[in-house]
Amino acid sequence: MMRWRRLGSVLLLLSLLLPASAGAAKPIAHREVLPNGIVLLVAERPAVPIVFVRAFARAGAVLDPPDRAGLANLTGALLTRGTAKHTGPQLDSAIEFVGGSLSAAAGRDGMTASLAVLKKDLGLGLDLLAEVVLTPTFPAEEVKRKTAQIQAAIKRSEEDPGTVAGRALAKLVFPNHPYGVPVEGTVESVGRLTRDDVVRFHATNVRPDTAIIAVVGAITVDDARREIEARFGGWKAPAEQPATTPPVSLGGPPRTETVEKELTQATIVLGRQAIRQTDPDYFPLAVASYVLGGGSASRLYSRVRDEGGLAYAVFSYVMPARYGASFTVSAQTRTAQVPKVIEIMREELARMTREPVSERELKLAKEYLIGSFPLRLDTSSKVADFVVAVEEQGLGLDYADRYKERVARVTAADVQRVAAKFFVPDSFDRVVVGAPKKP
Repeated sequence: MMRWRRLGSVLLLLSLLLPASAGAAKPIAHREVLPNGIVLLVAERPAVPIVFVRAFARAGAVLDPPDRAGLANLTGALLTRGTAKHTGPQLDSAIEFVGGSLSAAAGRDGMTASLAVLKKDLGLGLDLLAEVVLTPTFPAEEVKRKTAQIQAAIKRSEEDPGTVAGRALAKLVFPNHPYGVPVEGTVESVGRLTRDDVVRFHATNVRPDTAIIAVVGAITVDDARREIEARFGGWKAPAEQPATTPPVSLGGPPRTETVEKELTQATIVLGRQAIRQTDPDYFPLAVASYVLGGGSASRLYSRVRDEGGLAYAVFSYVMPARYGASFTVSAQTRTAQVPKVIEIMREELARMTREPVSERELKLAKEYLIGSFPLRLDTSSKVADFVVAVEEQGLGLDYADRYKERVARVTAADVQRVAAKFFVPDSFDRVVVGAPKKP
């Protein structure tokens, strides 16, 4: 769940931070497609002596076989634990010797190997990155060790109410779709995974024709192209076509689930399917979400926390992804106050559908959404994550230029119109974790 959230936060940058290059004459990155299908993105930052590289492949948890949940996650965790030339400890020592970092992980929609290294050590770093992506060996002992680690982490996470609530809500919001299954799988599904499963998943899904490589830092486009082609140019795609995942389909009537635990604090999450950034209504939806629960000036914060003292935390957000999106409203409160907090959440959702937001609320929301990007795209690492996310979502690098203008155009009528579609209280699935057990 935590990896889901971290990777999901990259996609949230698209809703909060994309105006970084709005109005700029030069695009945020150069884009080209290499002969074997790799999309190469290069963002030149001459003043930054460190080069960051992200190698992404469309090999995420959405491609896990139904009875092998957690396979992509396990595969990603094993990429750096041994290659045709180096053992896992040798990889660690080599990158640490030059003060760099090399890591890999999988999320819902893809798998990423990441490199950070000083410009002078880029050759060594790219050699190691290429090994990790192209020739991992998945040693049997490492498969066993990582499997045990992941199972232990899943067991620990079951004690976290927020994680339990998020998993339960995803299953309700995305029924019969991989988005409803935890990226990390379950203790039982992970226990069924074998080394052969991992080898097969990597060979089938980590391929150049679904790959994106972003290079950000003190390097030119020509140099980046030469270095990447030298190591990845001979990478050939399997004969079969890439696996596909259908978009999410509408679920049935909204459902409610209560997870009874003896806790003094309960977690409440309301969720439903929403829209991706390709839909023009995404922009007023982002504004509406911020007005409702985006910060300390939001309606929910004011009523639930400031006025009533009923919640420790309350917020709302839109979570876009490649095959669908969700809108979530969440609060943490004392178990005795759960009914009251749910009532307030429903009231404020309904009020958004009936009344236009005030000019002050609209102004604050748009100013935040448009103006918050400098703090979020202030490092090369963040830029690398950003350009990969934009490309992977199929939005185009010009999306940054369009975002500021689209948000600025949102009116109070737009917010109310979109709220009428997505804020109807009875359209939300609901999960409560921490309700007292019944006698």
